[in-house]
Amino acid sequence: MALTKKSVVDKIEVLEDGQIQIRTANRILEDGVVISQSYHRTTKAPLDDISGEDAKVQAIANAHWTQEVKDAYQAKLDAAAAREQ
Repeated sequence: MALTKKSVVDKIEVLEDGQIQIRTANRILEDGVVISQSYHRTTKAPLDDISGEDAKVQAIANAHWTQEVKDAYQAKLDAAAAREQ
């Protein structure tokens, strides 16, 4: 009976404004069979550093985060900051 722990990115969603939602499944396996699983979720925005993310996340971000998307996201942040003043 060998217990192992495995973390895998099992869901990646791109939102309308370019943000990427990432779900990581943390699995405990016994002889290769999942016996327990929990999830961790995080979000990355078009202006975030993704160098430490899973290769699949980086590929999706690089495909979707065009300069147009980054500029639109920055404009959204600027408009929100202006409303707060």
